[in-house]
Amino acid sequence: MYDLFLPLLAFTVVMTITPGPNNIMITASGANFGFRRTVPHLLGIVIGFPVMVVAIGAGLGEVFKSWPIVHEVLKYAGTAYLLYLAYRIATAGRGEDRQGRGRPMTFLEAAAFQWANPKGWMMAVGAISAYTTVRGNPLLETLIIAVMFGIVAVPAVGVWALFGVAVRRWLRSDRALRIFNLTMAALLVASLVLLYV
Repeated sequence: MYDLFLPLLAFTVVMTITPGPNNIMITASGANFGFRRTVPHLLGIVIGFPVMVVAIGAGLGEVFKSWPIVHEVLKYAGTAYLLYLAYRIATAGRGEDRQGRGRPMTFLEAAAFQWANPKGWMMAVGAISAYTTVRGNPLLETLIIAVMFGIVAVPAVGVWALFGVAVRRWLRSDRALRIFNLTMAALLVASLVLLYV
């Protein structure tokens, strides 16, 4: 496992910092609600994804092999949830606007979202299959992978939240904010392509 440490680190950095549903949503949250109100969302990703990695490493993949219908149900439920989140982003109001329909994602919502995130599934399954060894301790190796994802996610996802906060300065008009939110929602819907290709 030690000889896989640097390749695993490179994999986690690249996969965590590149665009995907989590980073699109955290950017939209930073732009709409500011960094402080986005922190629970960020923590939900940082903790929720490693929990999913551990669950997959502990054998959830075998459940899917034995009962493919479970995977299909999860896939379609995840699609519906992503569409709902895209709607929430598209209709979000200004964070300061008390009457706005939008609100930042909670810790539990962000943690639960990991199970509906197609990029997250690809990352978790890819990491478990590529960076665990036949001769090693699979549980320990899975925990190392999960911890590494959690550590790397803090700055990687944090950068996207800060990018959203920075973009917020240019979203002074309601029209500009609306265009930004619609763009983020469209990107989130486009990410569904990963589920069906």
